[in-house]
Amino acid sequence: MSLPTPPVADLFAPVKADLGILTQNLKNLVGARHPILYAAAEHLFEGKGKGLRPAIVLLVARATMTGHDLSDRHRRLAEITEMIHTASLVHDDVIDTAELRRGILTVNSRFGNRVAILAGDFLFAQASWYLANLDNLEVVKLLSKVIKDFAEGEIRQSMTLFDASLSLEDYLEKSFYKTASLMAGSSKAAGVLSGVPSFQTEQLYSFGKHFGIAFQIVDDILDFTSSSETLGKPAGSDLKQGNLTAPALFALEEQPQLGCLIEREFKEDGDIEQAIAMVKNSDGIQRARDLAKAHAKMAIEVLDWLPASEHKQCLLDLTDFQLKRLY
Repeated sequence: MSLPTPPVADLFAPVKADLGILTQNLKNLVGARHPILYAAAEHLFEGKGKGLRPAIVLLVARATMTGHDLSDRHRRLAEITEMIHTASLVHDDVIDTAELRRGILTVNSRFGNRVAILAGDFLFAQASWYLANLDNLEVVKLLSKVIKDFAEGEIRQSMTLFDASLSLEDYLEKSFYKTASLMAGSSKAAGVLSGVPSFQTEQLYSFGKHFGIAFQIVDDILDFTSSSETLGKPAGSDLKQGNLTAPALFALEEQPQLGCLIEREFKEDGDIEQAIAMVKNSDGIQRARDLAKAHAKMAIEVLDWLPASEHKQCLLDLTDFQLKRLY
């Protein structure tokens, strides 16, 4: 019998104190004067499952600053990373008309779309302001591109809903824009602030890229294999909204009739249930698992140059943990 997978927060132990400081600082950084906007931001930072992206930044920072403490700029980078990520989630939830995220009401459900859009815009603006004040042009360029990539990914997704001709390459590119770009850019930025050579900062970028793509593929598999209670949102919601992910794209290769259900947008009774069953009865989920494993393996390999430390080991364990979420 396999042991239960530990909570992801347990893997953050080497930077637990750093994350505690980050959580305290986030609400202060937002500092919105309007009470509703501040309440929306406060609601966001109290959500479950927070901390993966800033934890990666802090772990990379400590792994590349052996024998030295973190700089204030490293800490601010971690905070900016979480602000950008949270802002993107607020806008995603408005676009998807989502009512729940991680089991709690979304900002748009609680405060309405107008406040949610303003809250997301405000967080992006605040993140950009603090980013500019890091006074490092390379880091500014890296994180500014992430914000651009979020918009690109959202546009691409909205333009390809219910498109049964979507290629796996298009899916992976969209996954990079929507998820992996932030992990890649912020990992590299942490290395830049540590002063490591450019070749090594590129390796950190590759780590974040492959980690992020593996993370997204695993999330997309869980949309088919987990319960609504576990997901904190309705199971199968991606497919129902016409967002085709790796398991469905692989299933389409085996079962072309799935394409008919997708193209008529599941408008007939039983369509969505039949489509989910087709995906589950195909090799789509296993092939998606294999794809996630391949990207996780690449993420681990590009960290070979890092000296051994508990922080490096934590990055490797986090990469492995993403795959364990599937079992």
